Parts: sequence; structure tokens; C-alpha cells
Amino acid sequence: MYSDKAKKSLNWLWLCLAALALLALLWAYVTAAEGSARHENSIAAIRETVESSARQCYVVEGVYPPDLDYLRDNYGLQINTDDYYVVYDIYASNQPPTVKVVAK
Repeated sequence: MYSDKAKKSLNWLWLCLAALALLALLWAYVTAAEGSARHENSIAAIRETVESSARQCYVVEGVYPPDLDYLRDNYGLQINTDDYYVVYDIYASNQPPTVKVVAK
């Protein structure tokens, strides 16, 4: 019985290329999802750190700090301003501030 070996090897080649492309797409999806989760965790950590520093200032001084620069200068707060915007909104010195963190 006659069989075309070139045709069979070409089918295997296409099958392998399709499987490789599928694996590459799956890897890209998983990597993107992991990066997004890490990014959300960073935003939550920054917000919690700013709020914690503000509470510490309130405990020590009896008032919430007027701005982020005060926390940086007096309490050693460090924020990654290259990747994130931090909005620190204070209504009154005896009310906790509203902190919003947004990725650039």
C-alpha cells in the first residue's frame, strides 16, 4: 500500500505549530492576569501604608497630617510616584483623610 510520507509529516508540522501557538497564547494570558493581580495588591498596600502613617501621626500629635509631604518629611513615608498617583484629601484635622491611589 502506498502512503505519502511528505503529506503526513506536513500534517504533524501544522499540528505542532498550532499547539505551540496555543501554548504561547495561554502563557501570555496567565502572565497578564498575574501582573494585574500584583498591580491591584500594590495599590491596596500603598493606600493602607498612607492611612497607617496618617493614623500614627494622629496618635502622636493629636491631628491628622495636612498633606503627604508632611508624612514624607516627619514619618518617613515613601511612595512610588513614578507608577502611582496618590490623592490625599483631608476635610478637617480631627477627621481621617480620604486616600485614593491610581496607577499612572
